[in-house]
This record gives sequence, C-alpha cells and structure tokens, in this order.
Amino acid sequence: MTLTEAAAQLRAKKVSSLELTTQSLERSKLLQPKLNAFLTFTEQEALAAAKLADENFAKGIDHGPLQGIPVAVKDLYYTKGTRTTGGSQIFKDFVPTYDAAVVEKLKSAGAVLTGKLGMHELAFGITSNNAHYGPIRNPWDPTRIPGGSSGGSGVAVSAGMVFAAMGSDTGGSIRIPASYCGTAGIKPTYGLVSRYGTMPLGFTLDHMGPLAQTSRDCAAVLNAISGPDSRDSYSAKSSYPPIDIPANPDLTGLRIAFSEEFLLEGVDPEIRAMVLSAVRSFHEWGATTLELKLGWLRDVVAISHVILPAEAASVLEPHLSRRDDLGPEIRPLFEAGRLIPAVDYLQAQKLRRLYRAKAESLLWQHCDILIAPSTAITAPRIGEQTVTLASGQQLEVRTASTLLVRAFNVLGTPAHSVVGGYHSNGLPMSLQLIARPFADSKVLHAGARFEQETGHHRIKPPI
Repeated sequence: MTLTEAAAQLRAKKVSSLELTTQSLERSKLLQPKLNAFLTFTEQEALAAAKLADENFAKGIDHGPLQGIPVAVKDLYYTKGTRTTGGSQIFKDFVPTYDAAVVEKLKSAGAVLTGKLGMHELAFGITSNNAHYGPIRNPWDPTRIPGGSSGGSGVAVSAGMVFAAMGSDTGGSIRIPASYCGTAGIKPTYGLVSRYGTMPLGFTLDHMGPLAQTSRDCAAVLNAISGPDSRDSYSAKSSYPPIDIPANPDLTGLRIAFSEEFLLEGVDPEIRAMVLSAVRSFHEWGATTLELKLGWLRDVVAISHVILPAEAASVLEPHLSRRDDLGPEIRPLFEAGRLIPAVDYLQAQKLRRLYRAKAESLLWQHCDILIAPSTAITAPRIGEQTVTLASGQQLEVRTASTLLVRAFNVLGTPAHSVVGGYHSNGLPMSLQLIARPFADSKVLHAGARFEQETGHHRIKPPI
C-alpha cells in the first residue's frame, strides 16, 4: 500500500492510524536485525501521535494527506528531545532542544514519526556502511549496499517499514538510495525545502527531500514540507503552488531530452537500454523527444569535487579536536577538504554561476525534462570497491554511484528518481528526471505517468 492509498483508506475508515503505526513499528523491529535501517525508534511518541490523528479524523479535522501516516527521518534532522547522531560518534549523545523545520512541518501535517534512520557517517559517502553503527543492508539482497548517504531512508521505504522517509542530497544522497533500493525519491529545487535544524555537509549543495514508493507520494510529502523559511538564509523567498498530479497526467507537448554524451557513457548496458526504452515510451505517451550534447556536464561534476570537500571541512572545523572519532573512510575526505585553497573554492563558485547560465541557454531552452540513469550500476556488494560490467569495463563504485547525479546539486535543479525496471541480476534500475529550477511539478508529473504505465514500483523486495 502506498502513502496515497493509505491516506484514502484512513479517510474511508477502513484502517486507523493506530493500526498503521502499530504495523509499521512491528515490521520495522522485525526487520531491524537483518537490515539495520533505524538508529532510534520513537515508539511512544508515534503511538501518541497516531491516537491524536485518529481523534482528529473523528472530529472532522483533516490536516492533509500525511495525517496519520507513519514516516521516519534521516538522523541528521533535529528532533526535540530525541538524539540526533548524524551517524557519527561525535554526536552520539546529542539531543536537540528543537525540531528541524521539516520535522515541524511533518508534525503540523499530522504525520506520525516512528524513528530516526541510519545513514553514512555525517552524510559524506554513498555506501551507508557505517563504521560506528554497522552496515545498513539492502532489502533486495542484504549482502549489498542500499546506497547513501540516506541508506536507512531507502531501506525503510523499500522494505515497507514506513510510507515515506526524509533524506538529504548533497551529491546524490536521495537519488542513489532510491536507485539501489527501488523507490522513488526527489531532490527538490535548492531552497524549496528549508535546511533549518539539519546537520549540514555542503551548505550550498545540501537539499532536503523525501523518498517514498511513488511520485504521487513524493509530491504529497513535498507539498507538506516546502515553503519559505526566514531561519534558512538560502531558502526560496516565495511560496509555490501545491503540486497536484491528475489521475492521468498528460504529457502532450512535453519536451524530453536525453544525451548519449556523458549521461549514457560508462553505464551498465542494461541500464542504458532501460533509459532509451523510457525515452521511446515517453514519445508514445505524447512527449516530444530529442537528443542533446551535454558533455559539458562533466565540468559541472568537477566543480562539485572542489565545493563539497571545502564546505564539508568548514562544517567540521569546530570538531577537529575529535577527528579520531571519525571513521577511517571519511576522515581523509575531511582532511582533503582542508587542503583546498580559498582561490580554488571561489573560482569553483564563479564557474558554478556561469554553468547555471549555460544550462539555461543550452539545456532548458530546448527541453522541459532531461532523462538519465540515476546511477550507472545496480547496487554493489558491501565492501566492493570496483564493479565489472557485462562489457568487461571496470568502474569504481563511488564514481559509478555519483557521476550522474552530482551536477544537479551544483545546478540546484529538481532531480527525481523512479524505478525504471529490473536488471537481469534481479536488482532495481532507476530513471532520473531533471528539470529547470522550481519545475519540480514537471518531473513528478512525468514520474507518475511512467509509474502508472509500467507498474515497476509495485514489485517488492523478497524480504
């Protein structure tokens, strides 16, 4: 059952929030020893929130589609009175005195928070193989990674523990777990969702957004959590209309582009075929399709390799006396960031502005949506450093996971992952839909039509 379907069941009085929440907690605890998705359960608070949601329904009070729905958040969202570790030993005993803006909005919408989800340490990685809290495991195959850094969020949705989960995306950390775990997930336009009360990694690259089973579910969560916030200096200054996806989204006249150059190079052959098949399908459903030359996106990715380490090192600077508490994988990443000269960082930010303008003239003037894989590979095994494609080509796991997503953090565009199909190895493949800033509605509409036509999202992991 999807979030949207559960919301309809609640309003039809076919199920109560207390029943949904009890089932959610029981399933989460049952699978926790095998998958390690949660760091903290908030059972008592969740049951109380579920009872309140049911009371509100009985009184005719309805705060929207999230009311009474069990959700969970990545453990870098501040939760008042509940520890927030960021997946790190440095913050293992940190208990915030206030909620993150997103948590505030989820609660205002009547959502039921069942707990805090595991993640790659300090959000600086793609495996979610956490040195302090143990590896998070993929429900499609527990010997494989779920992706990161929002690994627990991808697992919790994929395994049916919650109906939606909040993640964060600095260089792909919503879209990579969505890809490897077979869920939907959206990195919204930069500034659309407040970052207030979240542990930062790269403050000009961090995006907060949801993972859920479908595009419609993602839209419901995004509607609840988006909007201006004066407490976040990078927050968008204007509100945008709620995203309303019709029963049968019309794609007539929508311009959908793809690029053999860069975005389909060095990609698993089956994933490449999946993307090209999706392009043909969108054309059949009424969209106009075209190919663009987008090799310049490589330069945008290179910009992220300067900005992110420098900003991450700046974020960690107050805690350098505790560098020995960092896991061995991420310690050198932060140290490398401290070696980036200020002039290189400033030049990267200057180039970033130039490439945003270039995207407007060379990309968004020609198309409404850019289609690409979310990741170049399916989920690799825990501990695997390189993967070999059917073609014999070898790819480094981190590069294959992040190469196709990082540019869109630099550009600040909405980027949405949906289940694109299934590989011959039995694992999910993921389609990425990208649009110009603040055109989040377009990618969610297109994603919903794709899901409606293919039904790929209905296939569940064998857990």
